[in-house]
Amino acid sequence: MTDDPTALPTPAAVPERKPLTPAARRALAEAEARRQAAAAAHAQPLARELQGPKGPEPTRYGDWENKGIASDF
Repeated sequence: MTDDPTALPTPAAVPERKPLTPAARRALAEAEARRQAAAAAHAQPLARELQGPKGPEPTRYGDWENKGIASDF
């Protein structure tokens, strides 16, 4: 017997899980498909904005600047 904390438990120590229902298996498969689709969508870099406003995003902070004059809506 070792005191190694990285040692994996023996198969006898791992409890058996109940079998999943078909609906649960289908839900897990759909969730995995959504995770893969989200990862693929975020893997592509966004296009750079040309001639856009400099500084913080105005739609987020509510201020627009045009020729040095700031206006908020």
